[in-house]
Amino acid sequence: MYLDAAKPAKETVVETNGNGFHKPAAVYEKWQDWYASEISHHGAMCCEIAREWITSTDFSELGGASILTGPRWLRLKFNWGASSFPIYWCEAVRKKTLDCGALAALASAIFTARGVKNYRVQMVQRFSEASTNQWSNSWNDTSEQLRWMNDDLIYHEGCAIAAGDGEIKIWDPSAGWWVDPKSKDGYGGLLAVRLSAFNLPADVNFTWGKHSLSAYQWTNIN
Repeated sequence: MYLDAAKPAKETVVETNGNGFHKPAAVYEKWQDWYASEISHHGAMCCEIAREWITSTDFSELGGASILTGPRWLRLKFNWGASSFPIYWCEAVRKKTLDCGALAALASAIFTARGVKNYRVQMVQRFSEASTNQWSNSWNDTSEQLRWMNDDLIYHEGCAIAAGDGEIKIWDPSAGWWVDPKSKDGYGGLLAVRLSAFNLPADVNFTWGKHSLSAYQWTNIN
């Protein structure tokens, strides 16, 4: 999660309808102004060599398979955990642990190097307060803040690739799998998603399963 690049979250706004009933805030409200995570570059050979190592390793791991194959080797190379931002390429490749934002940024760079058009994805998922409490305890062993949790909700990042005819597939580099577009309730359910596509008009739509997603707009999934 790119905490340092995120705008401050807005105060919770509770709207009312014409009858005076309170309308609950959107599940993504806490993170609606966040940017997707980035890996920084020193503008020197240290970062250029590190980035080249990532893309070269991916070429070797791909082994002639389709360029649309998800880079599962990232999850084998890096454990999921807290990351400090800003993080530079020369630092990231030496880490044993990276968070979802850093892993998603690496996956995006890999797809770009393969020549695959891709977009960053921001998500909100529901787990359980028992799970978020456990993650909170593990994060407390670091100096990183926990703004990516909100009760039983979590903020998450991934990477979407263009699959042709306006369709996309969403890759979750933290889990090492393609996200199922079929909505599901309960533990791990995906509640909202946004494509971070700043270079596209807001009226451009993508198809993900049965869902229609607009560029840089949060869409409720469930």
